Amino acid sequence: MFKKIPKNVVFLGFVSLFNDIASEMIYPIVPIFLTSVLGIPVSIIGAIEGFAEGTASLTKFVFGYVSDRFYKRKIFVTLGYSFSAISKPLIGLAYSWPFVLFARFFDRLGKGVRTSARDSILLQNATPKNKGYIFGFHRAMDSMGAVLGPLIALVLLYLLQDNMRLVFFIAFIPSVIGIILLILFVKERKNPKGEKKFNFNFKWSSLNPNFKFFLIVSLIFALGNSSDAFLILRAQNLGLGVLLTTLTYVLYNTSQTVFATPAGALADRIGAKKVYSYGLLVFAAVYFCFGIINNPFWIWFLFPIYGIYIATTDGVSKAYVSEFMTEKESGTYFGIYQSGIALCTFLASFIGGLIWTSFGPSYTFYYGAAAALIAFVLLNIKRVVD
Repeated sequence: MFKKIPKNVVFLGFVSLFNDIASEMIYPIVPIFLTSVLGIPVSIIGAIEGFAEGTASLTKFVFGYVSDRFYKRKIFVTLGYSFSAISKPLIGLAYSWPFVLFARFFDRLGKGVRTSARDSILLQNATPKNKGYIFGFHRAMDSMGAVLGPLIALVLLYLLQDNMRLVFFIAFIPSVIGIILLILFVKERKNPKGEKKFNFNFKWSSLNPNFKFFLIVSLIFALGNSSDAFLILRAQNLGLGVLLTTLTYVLYNTSQTVFATPAGALADRIGAKKVYSYGLLVFAAVYFCFGIINNPFWIWFLFPIYGIYIATTDGVSKAYVSEFMTEKESGTYFGIYQSGIALCTFLASFIGGLIWTSFGPSYTFYYGAAAALIAFVLLNIKRVVD
């Protein structure tokens, strides 16, 4: 049955759509640009990405906490998306790796500034009965941008005769459209007159015990959930070319776009925790299969199934976490959760790379599958205890 989606959620969805179109327009070509145009060695690229992702990881908590203290959301969301928009042409202007580092820092700083505050606005517009649906819808809109962005990039590269710098400049346009929609149409809840501003003094002991348990389980899973770049590398390792690998990535994003909203609605009906645990099983199965396959034919099935894992965990996890907080402290809670996940994912990528180099690609995926299964067992043991 159709559920009415609040106007704020719809427009935030379109903001994420346009921002992700811009980001995914450049995502597939940035590594090629850095190596072939600027001549940057892979070791430097790794350092740049590590520093950039570390920035995003730490700032999600910091700015989530600050947005709670001032009970302001939209200003952080606007600044965050603006920083990320500016980073696109900055990469196009780069002629040395320090400038690329600066641009990537700006981009990931933007993600850190906006993410927790944006999720708090989504929570403001949700009810206990539709939180999964709201977060799932937003995930779907974000994923749709990841479908359109790479396709637009492929068309532009063809029309512009592989002029990658010009693609970076053009990617600035959808980013700006998203910011305009945000400024004009997204409203935030104001602090009622006479009500004191929220003053949340963060202490681990003060956090909801159920939240802490879910956070620990999620971090165990995240330690095996390495970057999606390993999936792309595995596709190439099995013989797919750059074009076909990009298309499998598009297929993966199409899958999560299709399933994210239904998965969120299912979480509202049967419980977010249960749907999230199903997602862990899907992840474990897909990663195990990525380890055992030797024929690239199976890649075309595994990537869309992997999209189902994202659909059943990303927005659903936010809906579940929101059960253990009030809206006024949501920036901090979302920030803690997202920063922890991001840091562990960075560690997972480092560990996955070491395993890949030392033992071979398959063992990276076996490791990830094992982490997902451990998290699944812990989550369901807690359910039995409850």
